[in-house]
Amino acid sequence: QLQLVESGGGLVQAGGSLRLSCAASGSIISINALGWYRQAPGKQRELVATITSGGSTDYADSVKGRFIISRNNAENTVYLQMNSLKPEDTAIYYCNAHTSGSLRIPLYSWGQGTQVTVSS
Repeated sequence: QLQLVESGGGLVQAGGSLRLSCAASGSIISINALGWYRQAPGKQRELVATITSGGSTDYADSVKGRFIISRNNAENTVYLQMNSLKPEDTAIYYCNAHTSGSLRIPLYSWGQGTQVTVSS
């Protein structure tokens, strides 16, 4: 099973930026849909950004215009550029592959995630 390791989180002031990375243990070239999720304390995990093998992207309304997802198949890595961060973006961020279509069911076991904390 593919393993995914997230990194790049940290503490940042509101309005700042962070770039998250997700390194896969194997090739991601054949994986159609890859996404970044987040889980804030007391809340359910939510999908915030997704990218297909063709480069099409989709974002949750809460991050649209601020976050950018990208993938580098040669490096087996998925990135999440987060700009104009807000305190409500504070969460543990995870990456995973998911099924195509509207359900977007995660395919692999969750990694440790990377903590993002945005101070006001």
